[in-house]
Amino acid sequence: MNVSRGVDTSMRLDLDGDVPAQRPIEDVEAALGALGRPQLRTVPAEPYLLTADLCDAVNVAITLGRPLLVQGDPGVGKTRLAHAVAYRLGLPLEQAHIKSTSRGRDLLYTFDAVRRLSDAQLHRPWTKTLPDDRSYVRLGPLGRAIARARHGRRSVVLIDEIDKADLDFPNDLLRELDELRFDIDEVPGLRYEVPQDRPDLRPIIIVTNNEEKQLPGAFLRRCAFHYVEFPEHPDDLDAILNMHGIADAALRGGAIGVLQRLRGVELARKPGLSELLDWARCLQSDDVDPQSLTTLPKIGALVKQRADQDRARKRLSTP
Repeated sequence: MNVSRGVDTSMRLDLDGDVPAQRPIEDVEAALGALGRPQLRTVPAEPYLLTADLCDAVNVAITLGRPLLVQGDPGVGKTRLAHAVAYRLGLPLEQAHIKSTSRGRDLLYTFDAVRRLSDAQLHRPWTKTLPDDRSYVRLGPLGRAIARARHGRRSVVLIDEIDKADLDFPNDLLRELDELRFDIDEVPGLRYEVPQDRPDLRPIIIVTNNEEKQLPGAFLRRCAFHYVEFPEHPDDLDAILNMHGIADAALRGGAIGVLQRLRGVELARKPGLSELLDWARCLQSDDVDPQSLTTLPKIGALVKQRADQDRARKRLSTP
């Protein structure tokens, strides 16, 4: 059963808005008992070059109250998008980094049945009161976001690399993503849900996918979608490096030139933004001469396979 959902017009990601250098954001590590009065921690700004298309995609997902499925080359910034959105909107970020053993229910909650059984076996009515079954429940990232909404507060949820999990994983979350509510099976009557008349409290869910597996059609239908293109223009790459503290303009320009030449070579794995940033940081840390970059110093930070390194050196040695 689909829950009737209103359109959310309360919050928008602003491409041109000022981004403070730091801001207080709710601490997701705080105990759930403090949800009524959140603990805050001051966090630094998340450096991220937000494009108009990407900003629009995030706002579409917010308006519809649906997850945003993000695809793109490895290292292009899919995961960091969730961090940037959370920071810009001043919302806490819940993170689920998916593994091959992940189950859909883990995002909602886990129940410590072993401890519950142990406590029951040790229980003596005249010496000890058996804890309430609620004490054995531990909410997962999506579960905490839904629980937080009950207290009138919103969250950003990152479901990272969903294609690493079993094919049943996205199917197991279809109803919960649609309705944003779930029951604790082991504790009858215990339910968490986002109020149906409060679309402004629905968590902003960002799902990243490296396309290692085909996602089920039913899951895709419940998502908005955006493909993050690699920023090919040198000005965009220069802005990203500058944003991440690479102060030397000559170093930035030389590193970008090398990267663009290498991305035109047939490599098994072309270097992306994450490799460029790592390489530039190493070069800056060791005060490498920008004029020497075509010799590929610190190549291990930029190119990650032996055969690719050989091809890269050969390409850069050719005028």
